[in-house]
Amino acid sequence: MERHGFIHDMLDVKVLILYVMSLVEMPVSAQTIYELCLQDDCLSYMDVQQAIPEMVDTGHLQKLGDLFTITDKGRDTEQLTNDSIAFPVRHRAKTAVEALNRAAKQEQFIQTELRPCENGEYIVSMKLNDMNGQLMHLELTMPTRLQARRVEAAYRKNPDMIYQSVIVGLLEEAEGSAE
Repeated sequence: MERHGFIHDMLDVKVLILYVMSLVEMPVSAQTIYELCLQDDCLSYMDVQQAIPEMVDTGHLQKLGDLFTITDKGRDTEQLTNDSIAFPVRHRAKTAVEALNRAAKQEQFIQTELRPCENGEYIVSMKLNDMNGQLMHLELTMPTRLQARRVEAAYRKNPDMIYQSVIVGLLEEAEGSAE
């Protein structure tokens, strides 16, 4: 039977894991490694789950609690082996890692918190930061936990749009009152 895909043995799996881990900007779980590497029809969950502990044992990956990161030895090996990854697999893996890195960067600038009030309502605290500090801190009181969670989810989905809407609304109001 003909095998489809570019991953054919455990060495291919490990080379792909090293490539992915060299691009990831933070420690990640074994599940995330699998999801980032799942760019080839021949890669299996069990292959990745077998390769990761072996790579920790050989010093290519480091285990930090439930998360993993690449070591200097892993980076050195990745630089020697990355050209052996088929271009389509390499491109799809790089795209997946870039999306993860973007989401993680955005996440560090967004903070939300739900706090129950004594009267049964909930306060949704939403913050937006940049490299220089806090841009916005908005708190809304919602009558139910469900509504508070919905507001929190909506904010996390598009904090830039909410920030811009607040700024535009305030500036339009200020310009209207200055006339």
